[in-house]
Amino acid sequence: MPLDTARVTDDLNVLLGNAPVDARTNPMNDAYGPMVDSAPTLGAALRAAREFQGLDLEDLAQSTRIRKNYLSALEDMRMEDLPSRPFTLGYVRSYAKALGLDPEAAVARFRMDAPEEDQALRAPVGVRRERDPRLSLFVGAGVIVVIGVVAWNVAQHQILDDGSSKVPATQIAQTVKAPPPPSAAPTGPIRVDASLPAPPESTTPTPYVTPGLEATSAASGAPASASPADAVAATATPFVAKGAVYGAPPGSATVILQATKAASLVVHGGDGAVYFAKELAPGEAYRAPMLKGITIDVSEPAAFNYFVGGQLKGQLTGLDTPLSKLVGG
Repeated sequence: MPLDTARVTDDLNVLLGNAPVDARTNPMNDAYGPMVDSAPTLGAALRAAREFQGLDLEDLAQSTRIRKNYLSALEDMRMEDLPSRPFTLGYVRSYAKALGLDPEAAVARFRMDAPEEDQALRAPVGVRRERDPRLSLFVGAGVIVVIGVVAWNVAQHQILDDGSSKVPATQIAQTVKAPPPPSAAPTGPIRVDASLPAPPESTTPTPYVTPGLEATSAASGAPASASPADAVAATATPFVAKGAVYGAPPGSATVILQATKAASLVVHGGDGAVYFAKELAPGEAYRAPMLKGITIDVSEPAAFNYFVGGQLKGQLTGLDTPLSKLVGG
């Protein structure tokens, strides 16, 4: 049985440019697929080329980086759903190029199917070029006030000028009093009074005694005459969890940081590694691991109380605080 070489010959002729024109431009040629002029509109030709290649709009949207709704509007030639004309022409080029069609031929076909209309620029919709009547009222009132102030100043100057012109110059000179002569400096001996007695010594105020301090000192075994620092140590506040506690497990941390209000806390090591980073709510706490080089970074020092050994030591004083400083303090 002889081989059918007609198809191979046709393909070879097409590649060499020797094929008939209708063999290369036939819109429904199964070897080349639809062309840009193979349908009533460019959009229909693009849809036919896409379906011929077995692609859907989702595939074309990913390859061209064009929204799927724009590709659908382009195939349906829904101009009202497309962006401005320069963007639409760019979409036509990209769409045709992705389907293996001639981009410039596609643009030319698009210009034929959807010619650009030369329309004068229209006024923005919804803008009313009307003046606010209150503006004229305010301007008129301002003008009246300015005229009144100017007229009043002119009248005052006129009255002063008229009054001063009626007073004789001699009378004006008599009304001016000469300043009194300076008192002569004393020439005789100056008498010095006896020295005043020294002011009485100020009495030391009675020291303030905190109500209930003696009872608390007695209950804790501290003497009643202990210093204020001893009293504070005797009544030190222990750590009480008022929210979630993060960080090291209980019993393995010496320093505990507790937020009194919402603030951020970042704990990092000497090598820059971040061990903990979170915005703590009021009452939440963090147990710091006993590692070398640990640094505590906070957004607001006054928002954190720190506890050492379970006892309150005070508030943080800096944005960046080494953990060793808190343990030593």
